[in-house]
Amino acid sequence: MTSLSPNLPPDKQREMLRQMLTIRRFEERASDDYRAGKIYGVVHCYIGEEAVAVGVCTALDPRDRIISTHRGHGHCIAKGADLNRMMAELYGRQTGYCKGKGGSMHIADFGIGMLGANGIVAGGIAIVTGAGLAAQMEGKGGVAVSFFGDGASNAGPFHECLNIAATWKLPMLYVCENNMYAAQTAAAATHALGDVAGRAAGYGIPGVVVDGNDAFAVYQAANTAVARARAGDGPTLIECKTYRWRGHTERAGQPDPRERAEVEAWQRKDPITLLERQLREQGELDDAGLRAMEGEIIGALEAAVAFAEASPFPLPEQATNDVFAA
Repeated sequence: MTSLSPNLPPDKQREMLRQMLTIRRFEERASDDYRAGKIYGVVHCYIGEEAVAVGVCTALDPRDRIISTHRGHGHCIAKGADLNRMMAELYGRQTGYCKGKGGSMHIADFGIGMLGANGIVAGGIAIVTGAGLAAQMEGKGGVAVSFFGDGASNAGPFHECLNIAATWKLPMLYVCENNMYAAQTAAAATHALGDVAGRAAGYGIPGVVVDGNDAFAVYQAANTAVARARAGDGPTLIECKTYRWRGHTERAGQPDPRERAEVEAWQRKDPITLLERQLREQGELDDAGLRAMEGEIIGALEAAVAFAEASPFPLPEQATNDVFAA
């Protein structure tokens, strides 16, 4: 079962596929390089969830702001981040977004409205709700988007921010990427309600459940919520049912309580395969076009790795530069 084709021109639909493929290939390369000892710190891969970031960000424009999570590479790419600077940050180099001192979980680019990834579960929800208040005060029609996981929906900031955003009618989208597990803990063990979106009723705002593996369905839900926010009608909670293919992190030997059959069942629902099929059915994609797209993406990633490897590490005397609190 696939969603209806969105009201988007063919080139925009193909761009959605390009972004999703870029995220997938970026994460595969990051995983390989982390395991090879080329990337420092921990890496949380977004593989399997690409349709959420791309579907939502396709509904946004440059005035809009987002904030991410510890699993943030996909959101960065979908919002338009530079692959060279992203890869350099993962490699810990001076040319990275945080000058090589933030790492995978702290990439930010205010120039494109990416307020940052955040290593604290639910840590970004309050920050971007402040951005929603700023957008309301600016009066230019901007919206703010909080991406968070099912685990974060059990934390205090989630409830506090939905309450204040609903009360003040802030132009917000709260996007729960429900991949069924918070680290190694199944959502079923910690959620009294089956759907996170059901919690929206307590704050008098819309709560929408969407197939998080269908980029078009995510886009349609996000586009409706963005229009509502821009009109001054307040926030929407969107729950995207999805699944991460990898373990919580790429660290070797970590426990993973998931049954192999469950993982394989979700892999058969690959969001990229689904979007490819949707585009082919519309006559907007063929084998040659897909091969060309893949080649361009791999070329861009190889260039990003070369850029990172050629960049210098931060110097010891730069350790305290750009530190504003301790």
